[in-house]
This record gives sequence, structure tokens and C-alpha cells, in this order.
Amino acid sequence: MERSGPPVRPSGLLAAFSAALLAAGALVATAPAAGAADSELARNGGFESGLTGWTCSGGSGAVVSTPVHGGTSALKATPAGSDNARCSQTVSVKPGSTYTLSAWVQGSYVYLGASGTGTTDVSTWTQSAGAYQKLTTSFTTGPSTTSVTVYTHGWYGTPAYYADDLSLTGPGGDPVTLPAVPAGLKAGTATATTVPLSWNASSGATGYRVYRSGTKILDTTGTSATVAGLTASTAYSFQVSAVNEAGESAKSSAVNVTTATGGGGGTDAGLPAHALVGYLHSSFANGSGYTRMADVPASWDVINLAFGEPTSVTSGDIRFSLCPVAECPNVESEAEFKAAIKAKQAAGKKVLISIGGQNGQVQLATTAARDTFVTSVSKIIDTYGLDGLDIDFEGHSLSLATGDTDFRSPTTPVIVNLISAVKSLKAKYGDDFVLTMAPETFFVQLGYQYYGSGPWGGQDPRAGAYLPVIHALRDDLTLLHVQDYNSGSIMGLDNQYHSMGGADFHIAMTDMLLTGFPVAGDQTKVFPALRPEQVAFGLPASTQAGNGHTSPAEVTKALNCLTKKTDCGSYQTHGTWSGLRGLMTWSINWDRFNNWEFSKNFDAYFGG
Repeated sequence: MERSGPPVRPSGLLAAFSAALLAAGALVATAPAAGAADSELARNGGFESGLTGWTCSGGSGAVVSTPVHGGTSALKATPAGSDNARCSQTVSVKPGSTYTLSAWVQGSYVYLGASGTGTTDVSTWTQSAGAYQKLTTSFTTGPSTTSVTVYTHGWYGTPAYYADDLSLTGPGGDPVTLPAVPAGLKAGTATATTVPLSWNASSGATGYRVYRSGTKILDTTGTSATVAGLTASTAYSFQVSAVNEAGESAKSSAVNVTTATGGGGGTDAGLPAHALVGYLHSSFANGSGYTRMADVPASWDVINLAFGEPTSVTSGDIRFSLCPVAECPNVESEAEFKAAIKAKQAAGKKVLISIGGQNGQVQLATTAARDTFVTSVSKIIDTYGLDGLDIDFEGHSLSLATGDTDFRSPTTPVIVNLISAVKSLKAKYGDDFVLTMAPETFFVQLGYQYYGSGPWGGQDPRAGAYLPVIHALRDDLTLLHVQDYNSGSIMGLDNQYHSMGGADFHIAMTDMLLTGFPVAGDQTKVFPALRPEQVAFGLPASTQAGNGHTSPAEVTKALNCLTKKTDCGSYQTHGTWSGLRGLMTWSINWDRFNNWEFSKNFDAYFGG
């Protein structure tokens, strides 16, 4: 908590970026005039028929009505993570013939090109086009080439680009027939919110479309996909079709799947339907002043003791003690503190030890550190009679080793050992053990764009590093409350950047957790949605508590959108979650300093 650190664009991309630009520049060709017998070969180049004929990577493409170059529609495609928003179609051509490719584009680092020419594949690009600019190139097909792929794409981590009136002129090739209907559609093991699907490749296909109950839900170029954002214990029907430049095949036979139940671990551990979570500065003082446990109002359902900290970064040895009298003159005695905890628990409240914080870096790099962590945390829990553990690892506590690219099967020791340690604690204390986490957006939602050091290296290895921990412990997790503060702008599922301080940020960030998202834009690696009762969102209690303070009116708007789908503003959520667990704040002390504004607003909203 109390940490700043906006996401920084991965510096390692810059070298690759510059090299790619130089390479692309070398491929630019001067386009000759089209011959009289040439014909227009691109299908739906003006995007007046939506994305018909086009396949866009990672679901990055959409058709918009503004800005357009001609007609009433244009392509908008948004890069995300390792996906450069490539939209393409395959076109029939004649061998040994010359073709001219052109398009009108708008945006930064927009590319136009052709591959599979049988000679020299070509591309051209613009560094910055504030208004529509025409790109043109040409190529000659090889002696046996009968089809080429034309495409546009942006660049990694850049904003959306626009394309319109794409044209390919030259001698037409032999007609292409529709691809075969995909066969062998089957479902893997369903979770409460996701279903993995796979099928056989279809002859002549350049892409596939997945349908749920007859409605298209995603496009992909591969033969597998994971459908996320589903409801527990619900029956679904899925089909898939194949596409190429000639159109779309018929849909496959349906496969019927029922999602798993929403239970199975991660119980609410006696929390109310809507809970207020706060951090209590128990081991230190700052400008907010010290608040005794007995003086914490009844509004607070979960009280996280801040903080348990390690004796050294890699020791795993966690210690906790009350604030020294010299620093906190009004601190209670150990006996009074323990008695107050018991009184809170008797009133139905949960008191947890929070490990980490801004200054408490914890790296469980060895199994010895892992085992020491379990022993020392258990001692704190037993000494004070606590209900569980809050993981607030910040800074450099968690990062992913180079080559650790799949959140579903992590290999980095600090990740693997933390998961193992928490599972041991859960097993020791049983189903009533409360487990919460308070990661920053950099470690969770940024994973939609970037994961670890990335496919080329050079990215910040902490990006998305909490995702494997959350995923591995989702069946043990009571509550995830991401810190929606001290954050840079983060891309939401609408592929737009959102900034902290208003309802929009909390809506977009929470929607990602409740919907699920492809990690680093990879549709084969979808982080599944959490259950709404496992999710709250975190805010500063006052302007002094951290960057990103949100007024009570904006907090109410965010809650209305997420639980009632009203007051949503420009962002449209992918569902409505009346069971959203509640709110977290840094901190109880700062809320007291601010005349209890945060908790009063929570009570007014949920009738506390």
C-alpha cells in the first residue's frame, strides 16, 4: 500500500520496434499503375459489410462509423500485449502476375502488406497519420502462386488504428470455394466460468468462428479457444464454423456443456453478503494517527493488520509487533489488543494478518524460505488468534523468470513457493481460513497486455505476476481486492486506456476480473473469471491516503454499474453482478482522519 508506480512501457520493445521499422522501410515498393484488364480482388475492402471476409487476430478488430474515409464504415483494430491487431484476408491470384495493394489508414505505425507472394513479400507503413493517409505497394506473384494474404496491422502497445477502402487490383485467380465444415468439436474440462473447446482443421480455412447458442462470440485463426465469462451450473451449446475469402462454412454439430458449480473452495468464511475491508495501521504510525483495535467501528467486516514484514527480503521469516510506544503513544497493550480482536470476532468480524505492504518485500526464492514463511505466519496467527491471511506483496516481491510464459503452469520459484506456502496454511487451518489478496493493477490487469518479460524479453517481469498466484489459489481464495490506486492508465476489455480517480476506472478494472481475459492478448491463455462474491475493489479512504482517491459519488456510480448496470457511463460491462462482495480501502486510519467518509458511504449504499 501507499506505493506509486505507473506501468512503464516495456523498454525492450523499443529496440525491436526500431529494427522492424527499418526492415519495413526496406520493403516499401513503388506501385505501378494497374492495367486495364485488372479487377478489384479484395472482398469488403470498405468494411461496409462488417468484418465479412476478414480475420482479425485476438478479436482486435471492429467496424466503426467514425472516422471513415469512404462510405459509412471503417476498420478499427487495437493492439494488445503481443498481438499487433493484424487483420487479413486471403485472395486468389494468378501466377507470375503483378498486383497493386492500397489502403487508407489513420493512426501511429500502421502497416499494409502482402505475404505468400511466392517472390518478395512486401509491406509499407506510416509512422503517424493524424488523418487518413493512403498507403500503396505492389508485388509480383511467383510461378506457382495461386493465393496471397493481404493485411493491415498496428504496433505492439500503441493505440487503435483505422483502415478503410483497402484495394487489391490485378488479374483475378481461380474462384475459391467455401471451406469444409469443422469436424471433431469437443469440450475440455469446464470450470464454473470457462469452457475450453477444440476441433479439427478444415480444408481451405483461414480462420474459425465460435458460436454460443447460435450467437457468434469470437474469431480465431487456430483450432482451439477458451470461452470465458460463463455462469456456474449452467448448460451451454457451442458450434464452430470455418471461414476464408469465399465466405463462411455451415456451423458444425453442437457440443453441449454444463459449467461447474460455483462452490468448491473459496468459501465466504462467514463474511456478510457485502463486506467492507480495511487496513489497520497496527505496527507503525503515519500522518493518519494510531487507531486502537477496540476503537474500530462496527462498519468494518474484515480488518487487516498492517503489516507482517520479513526479517530480510529472502528469509521468509515474517514478524509482527504492535507499534512502539515512542512512535504511537496511545498504543494499547498486547493483552488489550488480543482482547479487542476476540471482541471483534465475537461480533462476526474477521481479523487477518497482512503480509508485505510498500516496505515489506517478500521473495520466497527457496523451499527453505517457503517453509520458514509457513512456520512464522502460523506463529503470528496462533499468537493473536487471527482468522487468516492477506497477501499484499508489492514492489519486487513477485516477478516472472524469463521463459515463464503460461500463468496456468508457473515455473518461477518465488511464484511456485508462495502458492505452495499458502496451500499449506489453508490445509492447516481448514475451510474457515480467510484468504485475501491486495495486488496492484500492474500485477493483475496489466496482464491483459503484458505478461512477464514478454516473448522478446525486455518487458518488466513483474507485469501480470500475480495472475498465476490468483489462478492457482482461486478455489481457496475468499476475496481479491485489487488496489485501484497508485496506478498508471490500464487497458480494459474495450481496448481503451482507463485512468484512476473516477467510476470508469473501477468499472473497467473490476469487469476484467468478473469476465476473464486473454493474458497478453493470447486467446489460448484466458484467465478465467472469478466469482462475484470473491471480488471487491480497493480505493484510498482520503486524498492523503494515496493517488487515485475517488469521491463517494463516483464510488456509488461504480457500484451501480457493476451491481445494477446503471450509471455505467461510456464503459459497458460484460455482465451484472449483484453478488459483488464489496469494497476495500487503505485505510481504516485514513478513513478516521477523513471523518469516516468512506465507511459512511459504504453503509449508506448497502444499508449497513
